[in-house]
Amino acid sequence: MDNKPKIQSLTPKEALSLCEKGAIMLDIRDEYLHAYKYFDVAKNINVPFEELEEKLSDLSKEDTYIIADSTGINCRDASVIMLRKGFSKIFILGGGFVEWEKGGMPFIHNINERLSGECACMLKQRQKGKKN
Repeated sequence: MDNKPKIQSLTPKEALSLCEKGAIMLDIRDEYLHAYKYFDVAKNINVPFEELEEKLSDLSKEDTYIIADSTGINCRDASVIMLRKGFSKIFILGGGFVEWEKGGMPFIHNINERLSGECACMLKQRQKGKKN
């Protein structure tokens, strides 16, 4: 039996609709991934998953948050951390940024922050000034 709290998972369209009503997209991807491509919504905050617990005090518990990462793999753990710290208006973006982009939702692509790597599992930030 799963004792984890039930957090509603949203489709990209549902998440966009909620963002249009004032929800905050909480992007928990690493900063270099966020700099390369990010959600084009009015309220978008990047707090990498590894820093989430220490930076929650900077966020209002009154706001509504949609937690998003690349594919959704860390969202459930992030939601548990937020619930433990007293946040209650939390949703998860099902499939993360991958599904957001695939669904044609708005995002900003910063070509100056190009990534390098042989496959998606090995992506890393490109070193400035180095040709790949």
